[in-house]
Amino acid sequence: MTGIQPIRLLDEAGDAVVSDENEQWRAIADELSTDDRLAMHGEMLRTRRFDIEAGHLQRQGKLGLWVPSLGQEGAQVGAAWAARPQDTLFPSYREHLIALHRGVDMLQIIDIFRGAAHGGWNPTELPGMRIYSLVIATHALHATGFAMGIGLDGASGTGDPATDEAVMAFYGDGAASQGDASEGLVFAASYDAPIVFFVQNNKWAISVPSTRQSRFPLHERARGFGLESAWVDGNDPLASFAVSRRMLDEARQGRPGYVEADTYRMGAHTTSDDPTRYRSRDEEEAWARRDPIARLAAHLRSLGVDDVALVEQDERAADEAADLRRRTLEAPAAASDDIFDHVYAEPHPLVAEQKAALAAFEASFGSDA
Repeated sequence: MTGIQPIRLLDEAGDAVVSDENEQWRAIADELSTDDRLAMHGEMLRTRRFDIEAGHLQRQGKLGLWVPSLGQEGAQVGAAWAARPQDTLFPSYREHLIALHRGVDMLQIIDIFRGAAHGGWNPTELPGMRIYSLVIATHALHATGFAMGIGLDGASGTGDPATDEAVMAFYGDGAASQGDASEGLVFAASYDAPIVFFVQNNKWAISVPSTRQSRFPLHERARGFGLESAWVDGNDPLASFAVSRRMLDEARQGRPGYVEADTYRMGAHTTSDDPTRYRSRDEEEAWARRDPIARLAAHLRSLGVDDVALVEQDERAADEAADLRRRTLEAPAAASDDIFDHVYAEPHPLVAEQKAALAAFEASFGSDA
């Protein structure tokens, strides 16, 4: 599935790319109606408005940190739409569109970064959407183990894509350099686990370029572990959908896969980072011209969607972001002892002792606590 160029169905201007090489992918993308494509565009706008508002909240001291996903919405929306309802998704910490698509409330994501939640949401209440993993690449192993369990339970491999389960793990090029990520590939291949590793190569692991992290393309590296792999234009939502859908359906039949989505982090790594110290304005401007939102908008216009519909989507997204700001400013602070309540599923004497010790310490300050 690899080639000299990444798989692409829309060029930077939003025009269809038609070739013999992408015929199979065009056939899969044809599953998406115009309404589907318009909805995907709306999800990207919604995520970007949310993302920008969260950045403002952090700068105004309402969040301790923010991790932007600007520029990576195209890769994420394609993968989100490709996953079937029974699939389980393991995000890292930049998959805001994935989370929102799966029903996570915006404030639940915000609560992680304002220190008001230890996880964000309960994955048993949102089946198929695990919590963010802030420790780099650890969830690659969690996702692989979960997928191995699916296989052992007989919940995949029946040949019915409507019911067979699969797993998708999301991480970046920097995480691909971690040992946990490689170990996940080893176990996935060894046990034919129903999993796809979706790697967003956004070109920078903080200040280290992906070219320094690996002198060999990441999608080719995966083949050395025995996985099927594909290289896709991550700023092309249709290509991301088509490749992810095919790879997931093959994974549910015991053929684990690996997708390298070629994209770009338009913002900083986090709000504690200054990308002007390590990358050029020319590079940023070149990638800005490949903006996945603008690309899909141009494609929609070619399908007859008028600007009124696109503007209405943006207005709804802006309203939702404004509502998020209001809810964030009104949200109460978390109790300082909440951190003890979710360590174990059942009460534990050591944790109870620690919680009591903190309560006694705080009480020692009296009214100043």
